[in-house]
Amino acid sequence: MPNYTSADGLSLHYTDEGEGLPVIALAGLTRNGADFDHVAPHLPVRLIRPDYRGRGQSDWADPATYTIPQEAADVLALMDHLGLEKAAILGTSRGGLIAMVLAATANDRLLGIALNDIGPAIAEKGLEVIKDYIGRNPAQKTYVAAAEAREKLWTHFQDVPMDRWLAEVKAHYKQTDDGLVIRYDPKLRDAVLSADVKLAPDLWPVFDACANMPLALIRGVNSDLLSVETADEMAQRRPDMIRAEVSGRGHVPFLDEPHALDALHLWLEKLQ
Repeated sequence: MPNYTSADGLSLHYTDEGEGLPVIALAGLTRNGADFDHVAPHLPVRLIRPDYRGRGQSDWADPATYTIPQEAADVLALMDHLGLEKAAILGTSRGGLIAMVLAATANDRLLGIALNDIGPAIAEKGLEVIKDYIGRNPAQKTYVAAAEAREKLWTHFQDVPMDRWLAEVKAHYKQTDDGLVIRYDPKLRDAVLSADVKLAPDLWPVFDACANMPLALIRGVNSDLLSVETADEMAQRRPDMIRAEVSGRGHVPFLDEPHALDALHLWLEKLQ
């Protein structure tokens, strides 16, 4: 099982598969490397997928360290562990925020950034959804029940087969005798909500730090976290940004949708 040690002594898990261009895939806030299971077979790259501290198979930590700057530092530690001078970043949600912070603080280590349904401004509606579920186990007791609930309630996603919903819930919950349990430290909730701190500050300055590298944006048309107005502003600031709007998807696209794959492949061509 591949692991590396953080500066504060945590054992942090990652997977490292494929060959060629190194792409570090950074998951959503409460999620893990399984975020990229659906897109991985379509990317002809060396795909490196870390689990953040407190998530997936990585050690839990002091909740005060569950921050974007610390998680960015952990990514750099992973790069050093692997002997990577530079890498591209594919960031889903929280992972995209980390990518932008890295562009501002360690620009010379990045080859390019692809953002999955995230930008420098986060819609309040999406924030409220996150605040409601973070750190809590789902009400459903089995994988099947949770998958059926998503199929029924997640109306911002269309034409998603049941086996996809099952794969999603299995990636993010453990099924136990007492029901489903989240695959991350419940105290992540405290870290995110403490002191009324927002999930992210104004990040337009760090978005602008991406100016010297290939950039792609993939957005779910039904997203409640990334507004079309924010995406338009991003495109205005970066007219060369590759952009895909994925219909029938909310926050976040699975990334194996045709429009998402077209954008990712074009982005990878620019990185060569």
